[in-house]
Parts: sequence; structure tokens; C-alpha cells
Amino acid sequence: MAVETADGETVEDPVAYFLQDMTYHGRTERTREAYERVLRRFEAFLTDADANPMGVDKRVEEASHRDCMAWIHSLRGSEAADSTIATYATYLHRFYAYMTQVGAFEGNPMTLVMEEMDEQIDANPSRREISVPQMREFLREVHHPLDHAVLCTLLKTGMRVGELCNLDCRDVSLADGTPLGDAPRRAQLEGRGPSLYISAEPSAGETTDGERRTASNKRKRSTVVPVDGELETVLSRWLAIRPDVRSPADPLFVSTSGSWGERLTTDMVHHLVERHAAERGWHRPGGDSEENVTPHYFRHFFTTHLRDRTGDRGIVKYLRGDVGGDIIDTYTHNWGDRVHETYDRHIYSLL
Repeated sequence: MAVETADGETVEDPVAYFLQDMTYHGRTERTREAYERVLRRFEAFLTDADANPMGVDKRVEEASHRDCMAWIHSLRGSEAADSTIATYATYLHRFYAYMTQVGAFEGNPMTLVMEEMDEQIDANPSRREISVPQMREFLREVHHPLDHAVLCTLLKTGMRVGELCNLDCRDVSLADGTPLGDAPRRAQLEGRGPSLYISAEPSAGETTDGERRTASNKRKRSTVVPVDGELETVLSRWLAIRPDVRSPADPLFVSTSGSWGERLTTDMVHHLVERHAAERGWHRPGGDSEENVTPHYFRHFFTTHLRDRTGDRGIVKYLRGDVGGDIIDTYTHNWGDRVHETYDRHIYSLL
């Protein structure tokens, strides 16, 4: 049985329709895969007459709020963590909300369920604790210049994966005599010394500097982040062997494998990090955020260690790109004394 959208489009598989629209909206492959796992699991529950409340085989567009509640209850019985249950419920809620908005479904049965749920997504879960010396040992085992540069950049700046992938060479300022030392750079980097410019502009699906981007930056405002001597050394080493690129935007990080010379994608970075973390015993398939080290863990590592060292939450928020308006202007206008000097004085050593 098919359904129709408000535009008269016939939809045979609502889940596939939703996932395709997620692609059009610029969601990453990893995000789409996560949604598909959850939504197909719910579909399987509905077709199991012994599991759903009405004892009949149902399609997703026929599900009631009681079907949804029963599925959530079954997750509790599987000993899933509260945060996992809350995440799955959120995925299902967004699916129904979207399909209702495009006119394919008559209503969202998850609305009432979300109001009554006790579980909440843990925004700050207890994570694996890794010390600076342990992270230093981890990096010592990473020998490929690209992998080493990617990991060091994430750890030294706290930037998001998409922001790292969107870096172009003009976003980098290094000392004279190093690769890119005399290359054209953004005006925002002039007089700042070795530093990176993380723009708030790139968005997935849109063209920036002649290249269609596959990842979005999520900063509230563009940010200039200092580059210390260690990161400058690591970036110089990478730039010395970086392949010729295929994009007019001149991306900083490009593939050295199957997609030779093409900009790194977020999926490539995730695989890179997870591979090295697994070798260290810090990542396993099926592990949750409390156990596995992922690229986002490095943002957590940066935030925790730099905040503890500086005691200045404002600077850390500025570097992370989490603040906007007058707050970020304070740090932007006093960048040299307030940001650069504080960062250089307190940033941890990883080499």
C-alpha cells in the first residue's frame, strides 16, 4: 500500500523516501545509516504480530501512539541505556514529524509518546577518561603524515569534523619559510601569526570557492584559532607531501588513497580515527559514547583539558565556536592578548 505526499508524489517506502530527503538536506552518510537502522528496526517490530499491541502486521503509516509506546517499552526490556532509548525515540519522532509535514502521513503518533517519556538524551555522557600523556602515546604510534596531521588538528583546536574537512589552504597561516608561509591567505589572518580561520559559511550541498561541499560548518560565528609550534610542525610535514589537489578551492586535507587528491570527507575522518583508536583498544563495533573514541571525543578532550588549564570558559567557548554576538566580539577584538597568549601558555603538548 502506497501513500501520497501533498504534492501528489506516490511513496511506496516511507523510510526510503525520508532517507533520500535527508541526503538532499545534506545529512552525512553516517547519520542516514543511523536513522535507517532505527527506523527499519521499528518497521520489523510493527510486522511482528506477537510483539505489537494489536497483534496484527502493520506498516509505519498505520502505527498508533500505542504501537510506538510498545516499541519504546521493548527497548527498555533489551537493557538499552536511557540515552539510547531517548535517541531512538527522537529519530522516530523526527521521521513521523517530517512525513506529516510533507503530507504523506495524517499525524505524528510520537508526539504524545515524547511528552510522556522519562528517558532523556544524555548531553554530557560519562566518557572514557584519557590523560594527556596517554593521548601523547596514542599519537606516537600514528606515522602517516595525513593521519597524524588530522588527529593533531582535531586535538589542538577542538574543531568539528566537518570544519576540518572544509579547511582550505587560504584558511591557514604558517610562519615564513614553512610550506604555505608565503601563500595567499585570508585577510582575517593577517597579523595573527600562525593560525587557522574556521568559517561559519560552508554548508553541505552549497558551493564555496568553486567547490560543492559535502559537510557543513556549525559555528555561530567564524573563528580564528591559534596554531602552536607543534601543530605548525605537523601541518608543515603534511603539506610537504600533500598530493596535487583536484579542487579550485585548494583543500588543506585530501585523500592519499582511493580518492587521491580529493578533499577528505567526514566519513573518511571517522574511519581514520576509529581505525587508530581500535588499534589502541579505544574503539569497538557496537560500543557507545562512554567507551568509544571518535572524532567528537577529541572535541571533548580539547574542551576538558584546556578549560581545566585556563579556568576561562569564555575563551574555550570562543575557540569551539559556541558563542556569538557581543561575547565573541570581545575575544575577536582582543585576540592577541586574550586568546593567542592564553592559548599558547596553556595548550597541552602532544609531541
